[in-house]
Amino acid sequence: MSLRAPALARCLSLCAFSLAGSAAALELPLPPLGDDVVGEIQMIKARYEDTFADIGTANDLGYLEMVAANPGVDAWLPGEGTDIVLPTRFILPPGPREGIVINLAEYRLYYFPKGRNVVYTYPLGIGREGWSSPVADARITVKTPNPGWYPPQSIRDEHAADGDPLPSYVPPGPDNPLGPYKMALSVPGYLIHGSNKKFGIGMRVSHGCFRMLNNNVLELAEKVPVGTPVRIINEPYKFGVSNGKVYLEAHAPLGEEEGAPLGDQHAAVANALIKRSDLSAQNLDWDVVREVVAAQDGLPIEIASPQDHVIQTHSSTL
Repeated sequence: MSLRAPALARCLSLCAFSLAGSAAALELPLPPLGDDVVGEIQMIKARYEDTFADIGTANDLGYLEMVAANPGVDAWLPGEGTDIVLPTRFILPPGPREGIVINLAEYRLYYFPKGRNVVYTYPLGIGREGWSSPVADARITVKTPNPGWYPPQSIRDEHAADGDPLPSYVPPGPDNPLGPYKMALSVPGYLIHGSNKKFGIGMRVSHGCFRMLNNNVLELAEKVPVGTPVRIINEPYKFGVSNGKVYLEAHAPLGEEEGAPLGDQHAAVANALIKRSDLSAQNLDWDVVREVVAAQDGLPIEIASPQDHVIQTHSSTL
């Protein structure tokens, strides 16, 4: 029997049950400093017409995170009455809780508004292979409602090669791929924007920019001022603490890291753990850690061990 299964069962036993499409925007209260886990996993019953794309759109979740959280379920025809896990519990990204933090590996943006004890989180489409989104520290420089689009020459060349030429300017409206709003970043050429396509949120689909659901980008644009810092990271493995228990959340690595040997993945986990010096005295169950890393389902799983072995004696066995 999987060692991870009991930890997952404990997690699901605390989940909230709801109807498809009933979730509001993901505004979550921040835990006290020292705790890192927000939200609760939800479970719904699929309707006959539901797809993962539809359920994700209704619940502020991306397509790939829905697939990862529901292994073995048909993403395009889950089936009437099928139990669907909504992965709406998150370990907060490492580092300061301020401004916008984008974690590429989980296709997700976190916004920590100044002076408020909440976090907002939204799914993102990010740069596809060959057009990767950057890891960088940036800030919001300009906010533009109803933007027009001047396609860069590189994108025009790509479309022309595919037999789909683009005009030099696309005016605001339903055919504009930037959607109803764009926010420019201090990293030249990169934007946070909406979309004229329903599909692709929570996937590698863009030319490097960060694509949001239109209702999400309008909500975020209303909240964030120009000058807001934007920290872009790529952390497939996040450790966190909640009520004294240690959790690990694992996502599939991006790009050239995809399909990396298991040893390389374990080394990445060890590196993520090194950044959490506060966990160095915790007892962890390394067998469960290995299973969480292998599953890559994006769910925070409890990895504390009831046995008396500590991190220092077992870190070399990852």
